[in-house]
Amino acid sequence: MPRPRLHDDALRERLLEVASAAISRSGVDALRVRDVAANAGTSASAVYALFGGRDELVRAVGDEAFRRFAAHLARVDATDDAAADLLALGVAYRRSALTDPHFYRVMFEAARVGAQEPTQGPATEHPTFVVLREAVERVLAASRAPRRDHDARELAVQLWGLVHGLVGLELAGLLPGGPAEQDERFRSALGAVGTAVFAAAREDA
Repeated sequence: MPRPRLHDDALRERLLEVASAAISRSGVDALRVRDVAANAGTSASAVYALFGGRDELVRAVGDEAFRRFAAHLARVDATDDAAADLLALGVAYRRSALTDPHFYRVMFEAARVGAQEPTQGPATEHPTFVVLREAVERVLAASRAPRRDHDARELAVQLWGLVHGLVGLELAGLLPGGPAEQDERFRSALGAVGTAVFAAAREDA
């Protein structure tokens, strides 16, 4: 008799969690099916039955990482305040990283992980980056400053670098203060730098 579907789903999720932690900690090359199975409390045969093999498991981890990240971004609804929406996306980015730190780190091993989203082209062509670029375009449109398409992309890259840097430092435990102070610092920095970036863009118009 086959195992119940719920059992398979729960085991699959547990294996993805364990594998993401292993990749986050030691990289893709160090991942071993036997170790993942043991740490998840199952057998290697279960991993092969659910994923097909090591490469498929690694790919599934990458896909899950981007799925979770995209889900956080998708929770940000567009409003009449483009600048507030852009800040909300930055907050969602940080929330995703803090909620799923292992999966967040896996995304930046994407080229080696082989997830469907990042296998080809620069990161600026990925759907998750497009969400940010479009939010930047809305802010530029609201400011009524005539801009070229590549300028929105460049501004989005600059903001992404800021957010990624702050989040990386926080995940590494290198920033002072507790959760509330770090949250306030993040929002303040994103608001201040974002304002400066867009002000510079208007001056160049």
